[in-house]
Amino acid sequence: MEEFEASASSKKTKTIYISTVFGIAMVLVMVGLLGLILVHANNLSRYVKENIVLNIFVDDAAHETDVLQLQKQLDGNPMVKQTQYVSKELAARNLQKDLGEDFVKFLGYNPLSQSLDVYLKADYTNNKDIEKFKADLLKNPLVKEVKYQQSLVDQMNQNVGSISLVILVFAGIFVVLSVALINNTIRLAIYSQRFLIKSMQLVGATKGFIRKPFLFYGMWHGLLGGLIAIILLIGTLYLAYRQVPDLVILQNKTEFGIVFLGVIGIGIFISAFSTFLAVNKFLRLKIYDLYR
Repeated sequence: MEEFEASASSKKTKTIYISTVFGIAMVLVMVGLLGLILVHANNLSRYVKENIVLNIFVDDAAHETDVLQLQKQLDGNPMVKQTQYVSKELAARNLQKDLGEDFVKFLGYNPLSQSLDVYLKADYTNNKDIEKFKADLLKNPLVKEVKYQQSLVDQMNQNVGSISLVILVFAGIFVVLSVALINNTIRLAIYSQRFLIKSMQLVGATKGFIRKPFLFYGMWHGLLGGLIAIILLIGTLYLAYRQVPDLVILQNKTEFGIVFLGVIGIGIFISAFSTFLAVNKFLRLKIYDLYR
């Protein structure tokens, strides 16, 4: 009979721990999804910013070697991500493709100027930095005109700021809810062990000695929950990239790695901290309070 009760108790404990691990994993999946959304939103913002082009039109009398020298100088500018030289012939071909007809043959000459297309780094894609960059360029005698879509830059930065604020607010709320859910899951698991905790205390075990195995299992459950969450997140990313292949351009394995490590770290920390609080609570309780 005693062996049967011990076996039943062991199975019950294992069931509780398994449900605890999966409960933690499900919460961490949601935390990880939020992290991946933030990463993709940030990368999308950067991608859009770094694809805004500044058209630098040079003097018609400028030699190609001088323009290429200017391009080389721009490539060394810390604000510039990349540049592209557009010759008169290439500009004509691009415009012919857009118009659908050969305007050069109609006019009898090519009226377009050679130019440089400049793409700035995301941190500098705002009107203040662009205007300063433009003013410096116009001091160069080769540069005739600099054009860019100012209204697009303004609208983009406003939208990015608003969307970022909304995402951060939701992130804060979700993190608080996640902590609460994991904490409740851990407390319920420890609740089933309250009599064991009190028995150990009654036979003279110190609080540190009693807490140690519970903290170890708490951290272990947080680690397992984090690993299960990462497997599910990788599966979610795989399905998302299959459904929307263009998302690949927003992929950043380093940032994904940080998110995954963060998921594991959050799982271990919250599980250990919640376990510590729950065990302390039952260590302080009187025997008759354990039945309430």
